[in-house]
Amino acid sequence: MRFSTLLAGLLIALLLPANTAHAAAYPIKDRVLTANKLYGTGKLQPSQCQEREVEPDDAAMAKRYLTSVLGCLNTIWGAHFKRAGLPFAKARIGFITKPRRYCGSSWGEAQAMYCDAEKRFIVLLNRDVLEDPSDLWLFRLAAHEYGHHVQRITGMARAYDRYPYDGKSELNEQTRRNELQAECLAGVFMGSVWDSLDRTDEDWEYLLDIIRESGDEQSKVRDHGKGRNIAAWLVKGFRASSPAACNTWTASSAKVS
Repeated sequence: MRFSTLLAGLLIALLLPANTAHAAAYPIKDRVLTANKLYGTGKLQPSQCQEREVEPDDAAMAKRYLTSVLGCLNTIWGAHFKRAGLPFAKARIGFITKPRRYCGSSWGEAQAMYCDAEKRFIVLLNRDVLEDPSDLWLFRLAAHEYGHHVQRITGMARAYDRYPYDGKSELNEQTRRNELQAECLAGVFMGSVWDSLDRTDEDWEYLLDIIRESGDEQSKVRDHGKGRNIAAWLVKGFRASSPAACNTWTASSAKVS
């Protein structure tokens, strides 16, 4: 939970008139978020990323699969950051089979969780994800969590965590902007490696259908976005293959609802 941001928001609300506090939070004004150097780095170069075989209900194969995808992510994003002259650090991965506390937070309903402090994401390999692991969901899951890593190493995660908000509605919208940006960055990566994957247009459309359906279920808690918006940001990043497409912080509220 963003306790430090909550405390800051409460202090602002106490010290300033209500309308002033609201104006300070919207629109988003922190240039680390709205004008980050990442947006000007151009397209990710078309790259190779071969998927490993993965079978249903085989946690060991799923671990090898996801570790291999992480290798692609570190290599391809690392090369992109190097070309742009930006500092880079690799991400790490871990696995659990039952929900547990991680990075100071309860697990909740997540399938995976990224920790800024560790520069690592943990994947929950439970029945839901292992039942049918061949539908690009695992690939996209790793790419999404890596999107949070990109936010971490560009300073956006810290800026997001510290940005003030006036009430739960603003907090939820900021959380959606953060999550949808990670989704868009996942699309950027997937677009850059798509031609190297042994996949079809039907595979892509099936993934989008899953995202729309699962996103609508998540939207009830108001912190990830509607299924159609999650899919739309993934598609936007995929088509552009550039982080420039992923500035959710200046998008209209409707685009991040």
